[in-house]
Amino acid sequence: MAQIRVTDLSFTYEGSFDPVLENVSFNIDTDWKLGLVGRNGKGKTTLLNLLMGKYEYEGSISTNTVFDYFPYEVSEEEMEKTAEELSQKWKSNVELWQIMVQLNQIKMDAECLFRPFKTLSHGERTRVMLAVLFSSENEFLLIDEPTNHLDMNAREIIKEYLASKTGFILVSHDRDLLDAIIDHVLVFNRNSVEVQSGNFSSWWENKEKNDNFAMAENEKHLKEIGRLKTAMDRSGRWAEKNENTKIGFDPLKEPERNISTRAYIGAKTKKMQARVKTYEKRMDREISEKEGLLKDIEKVTDLKIYPLTFHKEILVNAYQMSLSYEGSKPLFENLTFDIKRSDRVILSGRNGCGKSSIIKAVLREAGKADANADSGPDKTAGSGTLSKLNVGGTLDVAGGLVISYISQDTSFLKGTLKKYCLENNLDETLLYAILHRLDFEKTQYLKNMEDFSEGQKKKVLVASSLITPAHLYIWDEPLNYIDVFSRMQIEKLILDFKPTMLLVEHDIKFREKIATKTVEL
Repeated sequence: MAQIRVTDLSFTYEGSFDPVLENVSFNIDTDWKLGLVGRNGKGKTTLLNLLMGKYEYEGSISTNTVFDYFPYEVSEEEMEKTAEELSQKWKSNVELWQIMVQLNQIKMDAECLFRPFKTLSHGERTRVMLAVLFSSENEFLLIDEPTNHLDMNAREIIKEYLASKTGFILVSHDRDLLDAIIDHVLVFNRNSVEVQSGNFSSWWENKEKNDNFAMAENEKHLKEIGRLKTAMDRSGRWAEKNENTKIGFDPLKEPERNISTRAYIGAKTKKMQARVKTYEKRMDREISEKEGLLKDIEKVTDLKIYPLTFHKEILVNAYQMSLSYEGSKPLFENLTFDIKRSDRVILSGRNGCGKSSIIKAVLREAGKADANADSGPDKTAGSGTLSKLNVGGTLDVAGGLVISYISQDTSFLKGTLKKYCLENNLDETLLYAILHRLDFEKTQYLKNMEDFSEGQKKKVLVASSLITPAHLYIWDEPLNYIDVFSRMQIEKLILDFKPTMLLVEHDIKFREKIATKTVEL
C-alpha cells in the first residue's frame, strides 16, 4: 500500500480566467476502491489528467505510484487495427496471456482481440480496454465513466468485474455502480474536498444529516444575530437619548435637575454604550460561527416543467410491431405496448436491440424532422438512415401531438447559448434560469458550447426540453455524463409534474424511481 498526497493543487486551462481546481488538498491510499463524485465542471476528469502528468499545475502531487487511465485513446486510423495490436500501444509491458485472464474475468471471448477494433460494439470496446487496464500489477488505475452508453447487461458485467478489483479511482454518476463497488469516496463539494470511507449512499446519508444540522445551526445564528441587533439598536438609541439630556434643561419643568446631574447622566450613558459594545462583540462572534456553514450545501433545487394535456387517452399505440432496416434482419418482432397520458415508459434491452430506432420511428410517425437522422448507437451495420427503416405491424401516433425530444448526440451544440436560443426559438432568460438551477455558473453563459464538458452539453439539452411545453417528452439516454445531484433534481421534477414520457435510460436508480411501465426488447 502506498499513499497519494495532493497539496494545494491548482489548475486553470489556457485561455480561461476561471480555475478548474484551486488549492485542492487530500490524501488517499492506493489499495482503495475510490469513487470520485462532484458536479459537472468541478474538475474530476481534469484531476485524472493531472495525475497522469498531462498538464502543468501549481501545488504538489506526491507519490511513487504508476498511473494508467481509462478510456484509452483510439484514432480513426487505429480503428482498423485489432484490439491485440492496440493493446501493445496501450500497455506494452504486459503479455497477451495476462490480458486473456482479465478477458475471462470480464466475460469476453479472447477472439475479440483479433478482430478490427471498429467491428466491436461499444460495450465490447469498454470491456477490452478494462481488461488491458487491469492486466498489469502495481499500478493505480484512473477509470473515467466506464458505463456511459452501455446497456443493463454490460453494466452488470462491469459492475461485477470492478467489484472484484482494488486500487483505482472510479469517476461515475451511476449511484448503483458506486454503491456496489467503492469502499471510499472522494467528493468535490461546492467549496471543499473531502474523503470518507463507505459508498455513495452512506456518504449521501451522512451529508444530508450534516447539511440539515448546518442549516439548523445557520437558522439559530440568524435568529440570535437578529435578537442582538434589535437589542443593540435599542441600547444605542437609549444611550444617544440619555447623552442628549446632559446639556440644557428647563428649571421650571425639571426643578430637581442641577449642573451636578451631568456626571450621573454621563456614567449612565457610558454604561449603555459599553452594553452596545458587548452586543457588537457577540454579533461578530455569531456571524463568525455562521460563516461557512452553508458553503457545501447540496440543495436539490426544484425544477419546473410545463407539460401539455392531450385530449386523447392513448398517445402512442404499437401492436405486433417490428422494425428492420433495408437489407438487414428485423431488430425485433411482435412488440406490443402503448403510451397513455402520464405514463413514463422505459425502453429496456441490450445495445443494438432497437431502442433508439423505436424512438426515431415514433418521431417519424409524428412528423418530426429528427426522424431522418441516423439512428445512433442502435444503428446496425450498413443500415443507413431512418429513411430506410421499415415498420411492420401497427405503430399509431396521435395526430397533433407536440413532442419535446432529447437525442444522445451533442455534437451539433456549437456557438453561444444566446445563438442557440435564437436558432431554436427558446426563451433565453428561462433557459438560463433552468441551467442555473442545474449548477451552471454565470461565466459558462459567455462560452461557446463546444468548450462545455459533455455533462454540461447534456444539461443544455435537458433544459431546452424542460422549457418546451409538450404532450410527450422523448428522451434518449438523457443522463449520460450528468452529475448525481442533477439526476436527483430531474427525478424529483418528473415525480412532481408527471409528464408523459418515452425514455431510454440505463441508470437503475433513476429507472426504479420514475418508470411506470417498462418495455423489454
